[in-house]
Amino acid sequence: MIDFLAALAILVDVSAPPRDVGSDADRLVRHRAGDPNAFAEIYRAHVDAVYRRLTRILGPIEEREDLAQDVFAALHRSLPKFRGDSALGTWIHRIAIHVAYDHLRARGRRPKATVDDRVFDELCAPQASPETRAAQREELAHVFACLGRIKPKKRIALLLRLVDGLSFEDIGKLVDASPEAVAKRVQHGQRELDALLAREAS
Repeated sequence: MIDFLAALAILVDVSAPPRDVGSDADRLVRHRAGDPNAFAEIYRAHVDAVYRRLTRILGPIEEREDLAQDVFAALHRSLPKFRGDSALGTWIHRIAIHVAYDHLRARGRRPKATVDDRVFDELCAPQASPETRAAQREELAHVFACLGRIKPKKRIALLLRLVDGLSFEDIGKLVDASPEAVAKRVQHGQRELDALLAREAS
């Protein structure tokens, strides 16, 4: 059977925190005061984390760069409504999750997404042997293929729970759902993924 936990461990390893977020409050003040450089600094501080978030949810599809730009365009539009009740990074990831969800929901009306196989190499441990890297690539490819057959809400909740280790309450805040609804999505998504992985292995 495909080693789903091993594939998850690979994804966890690439979920590094955003860079240099300590000055977000200052950047926001400057942005609201009309500083043209402030938003560019916000972008540079968070773009890598957004890109990783999209990779973990959507897999290695070529559209991720365009979707990352969509996240920051939405952020720019939404900043006047941002009250600082959460960290700016949390607000950005909330937007990224909604962008990813919209993309997954609409994929049935689009041609099949093109997979960028190079991303599998980027996700695999660089210090591992060629045999281990090949096995990791295969595991990731199988897992993303199976995740692609799970409904977007369940897929996102499952990944936020298993990869990011978030509580049902925290996930609910990110996806606008109650903790109870999130728990059901995770439970059903896990059950469906287990069945799909077992079918792939048979």
